[in-house]
Amino acid sequence: MPIPPVLRGARAAFAFYTRIPVGGFPYAPADWQWASGWFPLVGASLGGLLALIWLAVERAGPLVAAALVVGVGMLLTGALHEDGLADTADALGGAYERTRLFEILKDSRIGSFGAAALCVVLVLRIALLARLDEAAPLALVLSQCLARTPPIWLMVSLPYVSSDATSRSRSMVRVSGAQAMLATACPVLLMGALLWRGGLEAATAWALLAAAGLIALVCGWRFWVRAGGITGDFLGATQQVGECALLLVLALARGEVA
Repeated sequence: MPIPPVLRGARAAFAFYTRIPVGGFPYAPADWQWASGWFPLVGASLGGLLALIWLAVERAGPLVAAALVVGVGMLLTGALHEDGLADTADALGGAYERTRLFEILKDSRIGSFGAAALCVVLVLRIALLARLDEAAPLALVLSQCLARTPPIWLMVSLPYVSSDATSRSRSMVRVSGAQAMLATACPVLLMGALLWRGGLEAATAWALLAAAGLIALVCGWRFWVRAGGITGDFLGATQQVGECALLLVLALARGEVA
């Protein structure tokens, strides 16, 4: 019996968003469409792997552990989201006209805005994880999962404006409320389980949800004003900004995270 697209989409999500060799090719357009709904599950799985790495090297100190897990995270994803952040920063920072913005997005070179954004985000992620210290493993799972939800809601709310008609991302961003609800269910269930077991305070959970919503609103507004919609690079940048914001919330509430 053929596997329905909603389940095939989970495998497609790991194939697209990570370098983990899950196979399963070729995927149908419906599989790619449902893949976006499993994006937070991919994040939670990556966060779990990174948490194990943290626990394995934590005796070397929180700063070393933080640098290692950030580096391994980029290896596991092929720096997909970091690449989107750099391209987005270059385009938004270096273009005044919409036509020029898309030209910069297509340019594979990294400019000064992109390099600066990468440096700030990488340093911030490492510093925040080091600050979290013994709470970092849980923070990795939470932040990696929840930070991948705002991009899905941007897919639902804004048009895809990339001019690359052959991009595989075009099938993935054609999502509906069903994929968005699936993507939202993963972090909500994760936080619900942590609340039930006492691993997370209610105030911190609400702060995390508020931060994720705020990131979606601010990034979505900016992309709409400057480009009229979203591109794959914009979605990657949203994930990176969201991850930093969520780690900051957890660092500020460090005493409330088990």
